[in-house]
Amino acid sequence: MAQAQEECPPEAEAWMATYADAITLLMAFFVLFFSISKVDGGKFDSVAESLNGTMSSKERTSDRIELEKDLADIVEEEGAQEVVQIGKSGEGTITLELDSGAFFKPGGAELLDQAIPVLKSIYEEFASPIYKKFNISIEGHTDDDPINSFKFPSNWELSTGRASTVVRFMIKEGMKKNRLKATGYGDTQPKRPNRDAEGDPIVKNQVANRRVVMRISRSPIFEEVKVPEFRREGLDRKVRPASSKMLN
Repeated sequence: MAQAQEECPPEAEAWMATYADAITLLMAFFVLFFSISKVDGGKFDSVAESLNGTMSSKERTSDRIELEKDLADIVEEEGAQEVVQIGKSGEGTITLELDSGAFFKPGGAELLDQAIPVLKSIYEEFASPIYKKFNISIEGHTDDDPINSFKFPSNWELSTGRASTVVRFMIKEGMKKNRLKATGYGDTQPKRPNRDAEGDPIVKNQVANRRVVMRISRSPIFEEVKVPEFRREGLDRKVRPASSKMLN
């Protein structure tokens, strides 16, 4: 009986030949398919741009969050929590709201001595290379009490003067001009009502409305003007003098 079993053909491994042939044909198909295929440059660029945008957005968000934390540390170290408020406004914009009464002399745009260390610390933070793409738009705001001095005929000049003072301070410290902008709003954008229903001033609200707001974002403030260039043959030729008719 053992001899009969040895004479039976082994069929258990017969399927491997068919499997090997199928794999070979499949490999040949993919080699041929790859050899005649062509990368779609448009789709590739679109995917690459999308990935770059996503990575860039994450980087910008990370920088903004880090900057916000650093500014909060500066305010705390300077003991200015009561006169400097940190907030957010718009997409990726950080706001620093400075109490005008703590930063400027009454009725003027001259900085108080106590304001200089705070502004200097803020500048030093922006001087860091990681924040070189962030820009600052500085806004001046007043209450509705009229002012009429030789230097500031109205609240427009006062609000603009205070914003400009902060800008000049930053430039003096070394910040590039094209990262800064100064705007004065006078009393047109109060945080709170300046007066009650009877028209009497609300002193607490007026104090809150006298402020300078620093808006920090990546939005460009100044675009360098590019002179259009053009090509023409014979640029090395001397310019012909204008005709006598044109000169007349």
